[in-house]
Amino acid sequence: MMNADMDAVEAENQVELEEKTRLLIRFWNCSITLEDLSARVDAVKEENLKLKSENQVLGQYIENLMSASSVFQTTDTKSKRK
Repeated sequence: MMNADMDAVEAENQVELEEKTRLLIRFWNCSITLEDLSARVDAVKEENLKLKSENQVLGQYIENLMSASSVFQTTDTKSKRK
């Protein structure tokens, strides 16, 4: 092969290597981003379950307060009128 041909092949190989390197770096960055997003989704799911549980406890507490209070009791208007 001539010197110019070898230089051209070497330049093509260099360009190909640089492109592969850019793609690998991009893939690696996307992989890290995906891991971060997955971790965030898991954290949000945990927080959601915790808040649902707290809401159930608060709802039951409010129900108990309302049933214990005479303000929220149903009144029988017929018996009061007589």
